[in-house]
Amino acid sequence: MNSRRAVRIDIAKILEILPHRYPFVMVDRVTEIVPQKSIRGHKMVSYNEPWVQGHFPGHPIMPGVLVIEALAQIGGILAYASEPFDSTNSLMYFLGIDKAKFRHTVSPGDKLDLWVEVVHHRTNVWKLRGEATVEGTLCAQGELLASIVDRDV
Repeated sequence: MNSRRAVRIDIAKILEILPHRYPFVMVDRVTEIVPQKSIRGHKMVSYNEPWVQGHFPGHPIMPGVLVIEALAQIGGILAYASEPFDSTNSLMYFLGIDKAKFRHTVSPGDKLDLWVEVVHHRTNVWKLRGEATVEGTLCAQGELLASIVDRDV
């Protein structure tokens, strides 16, 4: 029986799990994990991020593809927490997205809350469903497909 458990995975541990580095790390903290089921965490959206200057000047909003990337990254952390893999030998690749919808803008200063659940998992392939919200307002959602693969050495 999996029960909800509050956890606190900080950026140092996130950097051990994910291969991404600045400016492409889109998860700042994980707050809850139910292995094989779901994960919650967030990204603090900052005015100092590289996309702010060009998307859109005078009224910056976080690109929707980066919101989806944040969901994919936290989904990778869920896969790792569910079935730990050696991140020096394996990577989780984002394979596709279905049913993506962008409902509300995300701006610098927002706390982007991320929630992802497992829809289906077989061997190294994960199908996930995720939502990104700001203060309870749905900003983006979609179904993600990802696979854990060996790194090319």
